[in-house]
Amino acid sequence: MKFVFPMPHLVRLKATVQPWEATVTGADQTRMARRADELGYDMISVPEHFLIPRDHVDLSGPHYFHAAAAQGYFAGATERILINSSVAILPLQHPVVTAKALATLDWLSSGRMVATFGVGWLEREFELLDVPFRERGRMADEYLEAIIALWTQEEPTYEGRYVAFRDVAFEPKPVHKPHPPIWMGGDSDAALRRAARFASGWWPFLTPVEEMAQRIDFIRAQPGFSGAPFEVMYGVGTARVGEGHTVREGPGADMGAQQIVDIIGRLRDMGVTYTSVPIPPAEGIGAYLDYCQWVIEEIRPKVQ
Repeated sequence: MKFVFPMPHLVRLKATVQPWEATVTGADQTRMARRADELGYDMISVPEHFLIPRDHVDLSGPHYFHAAAAQGYFAGATERILINSSVAILPLQHPVVTAKALATLDWLSSGRMVATFGVGWLEREFELLDVPFRERGRMADEYLEAIIALWTQEEPTYEGRYVAFRDVAFEPKPVHKPHPPIWMGGDSDAALRRAARFASGWWPFLTPVEEMAQRIDFIRAQPGFSGAPFEVMYGVGTARVGEGHTVREGPGADMGAQQIVDIIGRLRDMGVTYTSVPIPPAEGIGAYLDYCQWVIEEIRPKVQ
């Protein structure tokens, strides 16, 4: 089992945020990223939205990064930890721009980029960016094909409805071969079929823990699934966030060590390969990092 570092102040979701997190600065996050790297965490992951409609702010919060920009910053501040997105909203940027950003970051970081893509769910955000919400699934399929072509073909060529290119050069190619890992975020059958076809990992958000084994089997049963090793991320606190970022009942941050170990062991037996542990109420960054260190020293050895 591998562990994702729960970086504070990447989002301010009502379901999970602690009040002090809003005071965490970029300089604080730099120090915390370096500490996560030193402690041996396996991944930092960055959520993404571009615009939050005012009527969603209460649940979703207003604070989001551009995922690739933040990934580059965290990669530059660290040495070994993987840097992911969770999720980057694939249809909201041109795929050539996305491919270039991630190839650049993968090259500069010596192969530490991972991209978790999703098709998006917030219709008003699509409207504001003038992207057709009802076409986002078809756009995502083309965008993934185009990005992979740019990353892997010496003379990239692609012809689609939403993107096309030929007679072009594209460098640098990513360091990670054949290309940086692509994961898919989402819970629908379409998202899981897309994961089987394009991805080497899956990051669910709304799937109940008791359905995880069944949904992993669904991915593996798809015609496009390669049979290669497949990563699955499921945080211990995932169940606390519902559709539209609503607040749900789920494992809290007041669990004892054995309860955490039991939950992670159950996830591992279902096929989950990455997890994160919710942090109990802390007075600030020092206490937060102390708990993160405790997770690595006391919990991780018991679930590996």
